[in-house]
Amino acid sequence: MLTRFKGFSSLRAWGLKIARKRGHKRACVAVARKLAVIMRAMWRDGSTFPFKAPAAQKKPKGKRALKLLGAAT
Repeated sequence: MLTRFKGFSSLRAWGLKIARKRGHKRACVAVARKLAVIMRAMWRDGSTFPFKAPAAQKKPKGKRALKLLGAAT
């Protein structure tokens, strides 16, 4: 997600921000953990990952969606 994928993703942008501050290895672990939490939530409630460019992305509804995407509440 951090190295192979070249498209935009809010998760990738978040991971690259961590990589600049804390290092690539820690960022990989952080992205993997966050991806696992998001995937479990998607599996539980049947939702999809908002995989769009930032301008075309709709605001997530509810505090849970904001928390999963890492937005400040």
